[in-house]
Parts: sequence; C-alpha cells; structure tokens
Amino acid sequence: MLNRGVEEPMLFQEKVIPKIKSGANVFGIADDGEGKTTALIISVLQKLENKAVGDNPRAIIFVKDKKEALDLEEKFKIWTKYSDLRIYTVVEEHHIYNQKDLIYLGTDIVIATPKRLNKLYFQNGINLNQLKLIAIEDANFLNTSNLLTDINRISESLNKLQHLVFATHFDTKMNRMKELFMSNSITVK
Repeated sequence: MLNRGVEEPMLFQEKVIPKIKSGANVFGIADDGEGKTTALIISVLQKLENKAVGDNPRAIIFVKDKKEALDLEEKFKIWTKYSDLRIYTVVEEHHIYNQKDLIYLGTDIVIATPKRLNKLYFQNGINLNQLKLIAIEDANFLNTSNLLTDINRISESLNKLQHLVFATHFDTKMNRMKELFMSNSITVK
C-alpha cells in the first residue's frame, strides 16, 4: 500500500490503528483534522488485505448522507487506485433495484446511509454473510434513535464481526452502542 503523501502518522492514528488491527471493537474519538478518516481507510484496507475476494461485501461503513458517502468513496479510491478492491455507495437518492443489481455483481466495501442499507438488507438485496467489519464514520450524526436502530438491527443479525465508531466526542448514542453491540470495546482518544 502506498503512503499517499502521509509522511508520518498523526498521534491519534498511532494510537488507534494498532488497536483496530488487533481486532478489538474501537471507539475512535478525536477532533476534526486529527486523522480519523485516514485511520478508518487504512484499517479497512488492512482488514480486507487490500484485495477483492468473492462477491459479497466484507466491510460496511455508515455515513450521514449522500454527500458524506460520495466524499468518503473518493477518499477510498485514492488509497485503492492500484488494488482490485470494489467500492460501492448506497444512498436513498438512487433506485433501490439498481443498487441491488450492482451489489450483486460484486463489491468489497459498501459505504451507506443506515436507512438505505437497512432497507436493502431486509429486502434481501445485499448478502452480508462474508462481512468482517462495520464502521461508522463521524458517528455524531446519529441524532435520532431510528438511525441507531437501523445499525443495531444489522449488527445483531450477523455473526461475530469487528465494529469501529469514529466521532468527535463521546455522547449518549455511543453509550447506547456500547450496550447494544460494543460491550467489550476500547475507547481511543
């Protein structure tokens, strides 16, 4: 994996990446500009060994909305330029049947809004049997219980997998996640 202009890791990245690599469920709490997104991308690529395998997603990353999804997809593409990893974005603004068809063709990483991924999953539009990782980018957007419920429904219906939650501050939703699906998690600040 090329360094993509990163000369040395930021302090937050030095702390969080080894914890993630160990397989632990991690809350990564840091201010904007401290490298959360890059830590997330590097961790996902390491988990997937930076190569495509099978047809079903192995990593799901939840984001706030279409803009955040497309921005994160572009950042991933910079890091995966020379790999065969397949990244697909799932948001409400696109036709769900087209999304099902494109996912069926094969993808490794799905970047999605909680509402749309939940709808796809419960309509059997996405197979998550090979899923290794669920991440939430900038989790402070989970301001309604419905969004957290959507994520929890998927998490509780799957076998053991790793969860990563990145945010600028630890709030009541994070405590709820800890109760629901991250009971043995590590918090890195």
